[in-house]
Amino acid sequence: MIFWEGSMKAGFWLSVSVAALMSSGVAHAQTAPTTDPTAASAPDAQTGTDTQDGDIVITAERRSTSLQRTPVAASVLNGEDLVRKSISTVEQLQFATPSLTVNTSGQSNSFNIRGIGKTEITSSIGVGVVTYRDGVATFPGYFQTEPYYDIASVEVLRGPQGTFAGGNATGGAVFITEKNPDTKAVNGYMLAQYGNYNDYKFQGAINLPISSTLALRVAGNYEKRDTFFKVTGPWTGNPGNLDSFSTRASLLWEPDSHLRVLIKGDYNNVIYGGFPNTPAYFNRGTAAAPIFVANNSDPFNVTSNAFLTGKDEFGRVSANISYTFDSGLMIRSISAYQNGTTQETLDADGTATGNPVIAPSGNQTFQDFAREHIWSQEFNIVSPDSNRFTWLLGAYVQRDSYRFPPNGGYRSLSDTGTLRSLEIIGTNPHTALAGFGQIGYKLTDSLQVTLGGRWSRTTSRNDATYPATLFVGILVPVTIKQNDFFSSSNVDGKFAINWTIDSNNFAYAFVATGTKAGGLNGSNFFGVTPRAFRPERVTDYEIGYKGTLMNGHLRTQIGGYYNVYKNFQVSIVDPATPNYNSIFNVPNPTKLYGLEASAQGSFGAFQFDFSTSISHSEVGKFFARDPRIGTTGTCDPVNGPGNATCLNLDGRRQTYSPQFTVSVGAQYAIPLGTGVTLTPRVDYAHISSVWATLFQRADLGDYLPQRNIVNAQLTLNTGKWTIGAYSTNLTDQHYISSLNGIRRMAAPPRQYGVRASFSF
Repeated sequence: MIFWEGSMKAGFWLSVSVAALMSSGVAHAQTAPTTDPTAASAPDAQTGTDTQDGDIVITAERRSTSLQRTPVAASVLNGEDLVRKSISTVEQLQFATPSLTVNTSGQSNSFNIRGIGKTEITSSIGVGVVTYRDGVATFPGYFQTEPYYDIASVEVLRGPQGTFAGGNATGGAVFITEKNPDTKAVNGYMLAQYGNYNDYKFQGAINLPISSTLALRVAGNYEKRDTFFKVTGPWTGNPGNLDSFSTRASLLWEPDSHLRVLIKGDYNNVIYGGFPNTPAYFNRGTAAAPIFVANNSDPFNVTSNAFLTGKDEFGRVSANISYTFDSGLMIRSISAYQNGTTQETLDADGTATGNPVIAPSGNQTFQDFAREHIWSQEFNIVSPDSNRFTWLLGAYVQRDSYRFPPNGGYRSLSDTGTLRSLEIIGTNPHTALAGFGQIGYKLTDSLQVTLGGRWSRTTSRNDATYPATLFVGILVPVTIKQNDFFSSSNVDGKFAINWTIDSNNFAYAFVATGTKAGGLNGSNFFGVTPRAFRPERVTDYEIGYKGTLMNGHLRTQIGGYYNVYKNFQVSIVDPATPNYNSIFNVPNPTKLYGLEASAQGSFGAFQFDFSTSISHSEVGKFFARDPRIGTTGTCDPVNGPGNATCLNLDGRRQTYSPQFTVSVGAQYAIPLGTGVTLTPRVDYAHISSVWATLFQRADLGDYLPQRNIVNAQLTLNTGKWTIGAYSTNLTDQHYISSLNGIRRMAAPPRQYGVRASFSF
């Protein structure tokens, strides 16, 4: 939570920890069209298979529509696709979707689409890519360790999304639909898996019809795995070991053809033993004359002198209630409560011996214990699909609050520098209120116009106390209090023209806007009033074409976009208080533009999927100091001057924004007998190099090389039984997932094993 951030040598590294805390398309999709996109009555909704005509259906726009005739750039994967492509966590989603990157930074992640989303690890900054679970906007950027299991589909929408669903999104949205109960028959599955690193996984689900109108579905996932890391030094704890348990219960009541009530409860207890990390760079010189050298050592060889722990415990309860009139008009309510507790202890400098300038004695530690709870309510009124004129109206309210309790809620400790200790006690609540709507009108049978709008108001409050200890020759206790409030209102919209050329060809063009909320910086020790930062705003101009070829065996999607990104929120040295850093709005627009293409082919036993993106980004002109190095003199964000310490960042590439991505997968089902197949599958993904900060200092570890990930599976399917061998990251590429302050976070190495599942 960013209530406070600093940039004084050791003090800055403590502030980074504060920031860290508070802070494809695939060939198959979900179901035949129904009025309610979460309906479970159709068998296809449970299996994730195609409709009778092989169409791919997308439900994210609060009604079921064909992906090939919806004016949106999207990728859709069903539950079977997730297993075939070895996607069990949100981080693996980037290897199957164009323009998407997920950079895990310990407890949180930077989820970006087209370079837009969240690049600063802080709860003061919201997310630009909203993740929904069964229509509920989930925790924004934290508690992202929830595994994928018993999933019906995952839909990834690119570009601003806000005129048809609860949250406002600047970069995109991810809609995860978990499998729902059905009243037809008892069914389910069981899965067991064992792999290297002593990895055990057990998973399963059972569907229980209670009556002709009532059904229950229960699912669970358990995984236990040894650490990927070799940790040396005087550390304690269980660094990097995973012990994860998740369970879900769903109750569906459909007393007649009009009323539908779906209640779900999810619980997750993920113990990850902390996040071992290594320094991004070393100083081979002195404090007065530093010579910085990037750390190129194996990120899985870690030294630590801190107690390493980590745990996320969180849950969600939701109620999705809809009523459909005989005319086809539907009203719907989606209510949810989410509650989570996160706790972590880590080595803040990533060493056991120290890093000159950063932590000469090697004793920098950080711990937190924070609670977050979210109340949300969404209402929809959805018109019938059959009329020439269609429309949707919605309202949304959400309250999201972080709480740091006394005596260990947040604590950062150092034995060097001016700031020796810092504690944060208090709350950081955010609210969102919105009304939205979207209408469509068919001018002719082939030409349609769509118009959408959204009004929203967001608020943020910092109400906290900061007990600290400063060293000024002697240790001096200091306490600062903050009680600040910020609010903003915004209007967004979308206008699209859709042309159904014929039953196999569809083209569209639109302009859409999206807004990410502004917020508050934390207080500081120099008596300067904290500066609020304004909302981000994205205007997206987009054109696309979708074609269905070879009698439906081949589907293609291609599109281009041009984004104007205003008020980009970035963490820099505070211009008014040079000893601290804060969130600041880039004064000039950032430009992002590119091309995306994908294809899915299904030719009997042979299936393949392909996606790629080419993008370019240019940050708007502004001047800033790098908070990792000491600077002197003035540095005005608008006027500079540009020099060695007050850098002109005009034209820099957006952080975590690859210029090129590609993913391709293929499989062939070899018949071995009646109902028995042996299917080899290979998936390859390439994500080009990115910069982890706008300062683009390779000597400080900002340059993250390209990722080339190969996954492979060999699956024997007898109908009810499936037995397979799998490997992810087959070439064992050791790469950095992200930077968290001055620390490198490693992505998973090669994993392999066997799994068996039984369906009934």
